[in-house]
Amino acid sequence: MYPNRKNYGKPQGNFKRTEKPAEKHQAIYGIHAVTEAINAGKELNKIIFQRGETGPLLQSLTKLARELDIPTQYAPKESNLFPSNKNHQGVLAFVSPVTYHKLENIIPQLFEEGKVPFVLVLDRITDVRNFGAIARSAYCAGVHTIVIPDQGSVQVNEDAIKTSAGALHHLPVCREKNMKTVMELLNQSGIFTVGCSEKGKGMIHQLDLTVPVAIIMGNEETGISEDVLKRCTVLARIPLDVGVQSLNVSVAAGIAAYEVVRQRITNG
Repeated sequence: MYPNRKNYGKPQGNFKRTEKPAEKHQAIYGIHAVTEAINAGKELNKIIFQRGETGPLLQSLTKLARELDIPTQYAPKESNLFPSNKNHQGVLAFVSPVTYHKLENIIPQLFEEGKVPFVLVLDRITDVRNFGAIARSAYCAGVHTIVIPDQGSVQVNEDAIKTSAGALHHLPVCREKNMKTVMELLNQSGIFTVGCSEKGKGMIHQLDLTVPVAIIMGNEETGISEDVLKRCTVLARIPLDVGVQSLNVSVAAGIAAYEVVRQRITNG
């Protein structure tokens, strides 16, 4: 039913990957500088606007950020994000060291190349080091892409790159605006969406993970958000010994990813 199930190794598509070395989490100040960075094709992790600032140029930048789905945030004038020795004009942006991708482009390409999609969705993971560790394990396990929301989630910065041991330069990251849309796209594409949650009745190793699959991991404190949780095909737990309440999310993600690897090797 699914083409080439044996193709569970490292991603080997024609994705445009960022091969440059990790760089400083570069900050750009000023309306013109940030606008020029966007027009030059630089990926921005976030734009922060100072509250109370107005003007046509600022409005144009705000509109451009909205059109390109660049995450934005507003900070008070008292914030130390805007140092007095910088001509910031009420605008600060952070350049991303990686190029972001769109899930709607990656999924069809995987099927066209005869691969069995293996997606990892990280819902509101905020710890940079956990994210980097997850990316490292995911790349080694042959995950094709990681999906993160553009709000309330980790920023892919130099700390994440370092913790991932460079895996984030090779593993496509999709930063998506609407996680409900992400889940609907996965489900409509015939991808088995597995939410790793203590609410699951069965264990993850009891599922058939040789099919196209997306593993969904949630925030360590609150788990998977309700909107995402109810759109999962199934919820499953990772076996835990009596008395152990939970695992670190990077450890749990590694266990789940390698359960997919184990099944695809065994049944391939």
